[in-house]
Amino acid sequence: MRILFSAVGAVALLATAISSSHAASKVPRPKDSGFAEVNGIGLFYQVYGKGSPLLLIPGGLSNADVWRRQIATLSKHHEVIVADSRGQGRSTRDSTTITYDVMADDYLALMDKLKLRQVALVGWSDGGIIGLDIAIRHPERLTRMFVQAANATPDGAIAYDKAREAGKPVPILQHYDDVAEEIKALWANEPNFTSAELASITVPTMIAIGDHDEAISMDHTVFLANSIPGARMTILPHVGHSAPLEDPAGYAEAVLAFIDAKPDAMPAPKTATESPDGGEPAAAEVAPAEHG
Repeated sequence: MRILFSAVGAVALLATAISSSHAASKVPRPKDSGFAEVNGIGLFYQVYGKGSPLLLIPGGLSNADVWRRQIATLSKHHEVIVADSRGQGRSTRDSTTITYDVMADDYLALMDKLKLRQVALVGWSDGGIIGLDIAIRHPERLTRMFVQAANATPDGAIAYDKAREAGKPVPILQHYDDVAEEIKALWANEPNFTSAELASITVPTMIAIGDHDEAISMDHTVFLANSIPGARMTILPHVGHSAPLEDPAGYAEAVLAFIDAKPDAMPAPKTATESPDGGEPAAAEVAPAEHG
């Protein structure tokens, strides 16, 4: 199954390499850090700054270091919480099969440990899927969510779609000794959000995608935005799947523009080709999906 998910795996390895190369980047000192004992594992987390809480969830096979170059900006007016998902980065795991429900429950338990009733959530790739999972099952825990490069079903992943067309087998989702194999099996089998589940989401949502994302199809991203009532969609310019690492300043700006916007001051929708100054296109907001 290395062949089946080579494209997605390569993106994950690239993200890990980039995050490692920025490990020495200057970031504020965390005010809290450690391993939260949740659901039988130790979930590594760090907390920065003060203000309304903002939870950042990284992509699969990466870790919280992907946010290092954005923490200083995001923590100026927010309490920023970063963590490594179960079995990845510094977090431990047990014999429980890793699923999106399981990881979502870990983050909810972390919120409980930190006494956070609600957070705004930023999720990249697997982190975005975890955000969608929480929004469906526990919408009361989220104020807003910025979901980038996530899919609602496995066929939203470009590598999966190509593998299925080629008739390649799908790995069984179960516990593996190698966590990378387990995560690849997760990508092949989940998520499986139904149209009804997506339509039930009440959390104000921004769906984001890089303009040349290598892992998630643009058509699927548009479908996802159209499926969530009131969701907006933004296309991040000049970046691919690893947008938080490729353009950390632009990514943080896009996050704050949505998270901090007042309900009556949301920017008017723009097409993906518009630029406010006639120059290089900014992160472009697509019109909210029409429902009914």
